Amino acid sequence: MARSGTFQDLSPVDRPGPLRHRVLEALRELIVVRTLAPGQHLVESELAERLHVSRGPVREALQALATQGWVDLRPGRGAFVHEPTTQEAEEVFAVRTALESEAARLAAPRVTDDDLAELREICARGRVAVAAGDVPTVVAENSALHHTIARLAGIGLLYESIDSLDQRVRWFYRPLVRRRGLDSWDEHDRLIAALEAHDEEEAARVMRWHTSQTLHAFHSQSGTDDTDDTDDTDDAVGSESEQSESAEHSGRSGHVDTGPRRGTVKAGR
Repeated sequence: MARSGTFQDLSPVDRPGPLRHRVLEALRELIVVRTLAPGQHLVESELAERLHVSRGPVREALQALATQGWVDLRPGRGAFVHEPTTQEAEEVFAVRTALESEAARLAAPRVTDDDLAELREICARGRVAVAAGDVPTVVAENSALHHTIARLAGIGLLYESIDSLDQRVRWFYRPLVRRRGLDSWDEHDRLIAALEAHDEEEAARVMRWHTSQTLHAFHSQSGTDDTDDTDDTDDAVGSESEQSESAEHSGRSGHVDTGPRRGTVKAGR
C-alpha cells in the first residue's frame, strides 16, 4: 500500500520575485497596445533602460513572454515581438464568439434598467472617442462593454474565461479601430436592444455577428478575406425589418458584410 505523502516530502515552491512579474506585465501591455509593434526587435539593454531595471528581469520576462506566445526568440538574432497570424486570429475569435454569445444569452433575462443605462453610457463614451480619434479610449470602452455583459451573465467562471482573452482581443482589435469606426458601436446598440427586450436568442445572435465583424475586418486589413458577398441573409441578425434596413451589415452565420472600409491604425513604436 502506498504511503501517504507528508509535508516533509514537498519541495520548496519556486516563487519568482515580484520585479520579474512587474516587468513581464509591463512588457506584455506594451505589446498589447502596440507600443512594441509586431516584428519589432526587443533589445534587452534598451528595455531595461526604459523600465529602469537591470537586464536580468528583462531577460526572464522575455523568456516567459516567449512561452506565452507574445515574443519570438530567434537563435543568434535575439527577441522579437510575435507577429499575429490569420490562424491565431481565427482561433481567438472562435473562442471569443462561443464564450461571449453565451454570456449575452445568459445576461438577457437578468439585465436591469440600471444595467442598460451603464451599457448605454459606455457606448456614448465609445462614440465620443471614435469621433475624437482617441484609439486607446475606444479600445478601453469596447473592453468595458464586453466585460460588463460577461459580468451580467452571472457565472464567475464564464467571466474569468472571457477576461483571460482580453489582452489577445485588444491586441487584434487596436489596429482595426478606425476601420471598424462607428459600425462597432452601432452593433453594440443592437446588442443592447436585444438585451433590453430580454430576447436570449437574439442577444446571442447579435453577439456572434458582432464578433464576426471584427474578424472580418482583420481579414480585410491583412488581405486574407475570402468572404462570398453573394451569400443570402436567411440567418442574418435581427428581425426582417431590421434586415431590410441593415442589409449591408448582415450575412449568414460565419460570414460577414463587406461594408465601407476605413483607414488603419499604424502601430506605434
